[in-house]
Amino acid sequence: MDVNDSAGHQPASRLRRALSGWWGVLIPALLIVAWLAGAGAGGPYFGKVDEVSSNDATAYLPQSADATRVQEMLGRFSDSSAIPAVVVLTSGSPLTSSQRATVEKAVQGLSSVQEVAGQGSPAIPSKDGKAIQAYVPINADADIGEAVERIRSTLKASAPSGIQIFVTGPAGFSADLREAFSGIDSLLLGVALAAVLVILLIVYRSLLLPVVVLLTGISALTVALLVVWHLARSGALLLNGQTQGILFILVIGAATDYSLLYVARYREALIADRDRRAATVAALRGSFGPILASGGTVIAGLLCLMLSELKSNSTLGPVASIGIVFAMLAALTFLPAMLLLMGRAAFWPRTPRFDPQLSDELSPTGLWAWAGRGVARRPRTIWVVGAVLLVACTLGITQLRAQGVPQSDLVLGSSQARDGQHALAEHFPGGSGSPAYVIVKAADLQKVADVLLADKGVEGVAVSADTAAGSAPVTRSGIGGYGDSTAASTKPRTVDGQVLLQATLTDAADSDAAEQTVRNLRTDLDRSGASTLVGGVTATAIDTNDTSLRDRNVIIPLVLAVILVILMVLLRAVVAPLVLVATTVLSFGATMGVSALVFDTIFRFPGADPAVPLFGFVFLIALGIDYNIFLMTRVREESGIHGTRPGIIRGLQLTGGVITSAGLVLAATFAALSVIPILFLVQIAFIVAFGVLIDTFVVRAVLLPALCYDIGRPIWWPSRWGKEVG
Repeated sequence: MDVNDSAGHQPASRLRRALSGWWGVLIPALLIVAWLAGAGAGGPYFGKVDEVSSNDATAYLPQSADATRVQEMLGRFSDSSAIPAVVVLTSGSPLTSSQRATVEKAVQGLSSVQEVAGQGSPAIPSKDGKAIQAYVPINADADIGEAVERIRSTLKASAPSGIQIFVTGPAGFSADLREAFSGIDSLLLGVALAAVLVILLIVYRSLLLPVVVLLTGISALTVALLVVWHLARSGALLLNGQTQGILFILVIGAATDYSLLYVARYREALIADRDRRAATVAALRGSFGPILASGGTVIAGLLCLMLSELKSNSTLGPVASIGIVFAMLAALTFLPAMLLLMGRAAFWPRTPRFDPQLSDELSPTGLWAWAGRGVARRPRTIWVVGAVLLVACTLGITQLRAQGVPQSDLVLGSSQARDGQHALAEHFPGGSGSPAYVIVKAADLQKVADVLLADKGVEGVAVSADTAAGSAPVTRSGIGGYGDSTAASTKPRTVDGQVLLQATLTDAADSDAAEQTVRNLRTDLDRSGASTLVGGVTATAIDTNDTSLRDRNVIIPLVLAVILVILMVLLRAVVAPLVLVATTVLSFGATMGVSALVFDTIFRFPGADPAVPLFGFVFLIALGIDYNIFLMTRVREESGIHGTRPGIIRGLQLTGGVITSAGLVLAATFAALSVIPILFLVQIAFIVAFGVLIDTFVVRAVLLPALCYDIGRPIWWPSRWGKEVG
């Protein structure tokens, strides 16, 4: 893939002929109409993404995970596939008998709520008498957010005064997540577009051009969303809130970056050529290769995520890749068509004037002229100092805590479910409402129950039974325990020779202590010789984190290898790609080091998901290579004319403004993710935004040019290209 190959003249000539005469108006007009029609068709789907998305963590685990297998089997031990909500009512003092009766009646009345799937559990008082809890099943097909709010309002209308009401458990946390993601369609997109528009107005100081560039990004996003929505509806892709948010930001950011590159080339061409059609051909010829190479590299990096065993990661690869494809297409078709029809008027009031002598001259003043002279004077000093500073920043990575966070900390700010979980833990065993599910052969029921009860992290054990209550307690003496008259009549529900045990944990289901308990139980159960599967909320978190760690160790080296190969093919060299990848990795390390310190000391986050470093790496490496390609393809082009070292300085000066603008746009768009109060997205927003700024203002601006300048012509080794000049 040589962007400067002489063979490129033939397509350019054909394109020039195609744009001659009335075809020069018809072809752009048809392209614009096609894109606007696609955008019009895709626009309404912004409000329909919830119809094809899911935030159920178990649905994204590999089929082989214990938690997944248990989740699939739970419905066979129950007459309903309902989602459980845990209702908690608390008081500052012990409840009176009258208050308890009123609360019990209110809990029974929840069965009349439209979204509730039949009768839930009876009201269960706490030992201290200050709280009551109950389990309420919600229809799986219902709107969880509306169901939780209706349960809460129903209880408030009938509960005694002075009673605090919480709805927590799986349904409560799902409702919190849905509410947090509810701003994606409007708030996130609005903030991102506003940030991009402001930057474009400052960069171009033009009225029309920023609107055209922004329209390019919006068109790419709407058409991409149209395709993704239908693929998700058909079951070909899984879509969740975080994937949706990243898709929005990635497409807007990438389309704007590619547009900036094309606009810069088009402006240069308008200065060198009076005819806007010829300028369009020249701009396409100069930007097609870098945009295709940059987009292809990003897609290759993203598709490596498909090797993830977590579907929430693997599905992001194709979803984001579809977005990048449409970002490239929009920047190479819709934008050129719009600018061809508008001509120089698009740049008003800073209209580029035809001046062939000026087109090949570099300004002796300005930031990038100063940077170029600095690189030429002291290249080694610049890159060594820059590298040392970045290495120093990487030291903070030792503070990164990316082993997972409790479910209750996923949503930032207020959380009804989290408050309810705290209230539950204050008056009941911490794991109430979210037990560990253990599926075991019926013959091993008592042996497995004894292992569970022997663990200090287990408060109690029950078996799914054919009783009105749906379960019966299990002690070391058997079902029902000592002297229980129901013990003889209680019959465990058996499915294919297996029974379901529910272990209530002493600690909150999403706590580190609960995770350690479940890990210990799995080990002890394996040693007992019984064939068991352990699932539930805690087991799902464990399996998710363990799978994320495995994905990180497999995918990160693969992404590096794939990008390195692509760069070698693109630049027809070995040394240059190694330098580019090394500087990008160094930039990533510095970003993660600073991010770890910021997360720990300033924001005081509880930790990070194991997927955060993986996503940060994929985005920063893939998008950072974008700027490498923008710079080095232009350096290679200029080196063929002026020599390697002069070509490096010219490439820096010619692309400095474009790369800086692109970096600011991408940083601003990813920073917009922070408006969604989800810990994962806020951390990704900071990592990518900060990392892109380091790439833009440190690595691509001074470190990489200085290092390449210091190496000189051997940067292109082993290619013979460039040895005859400079």
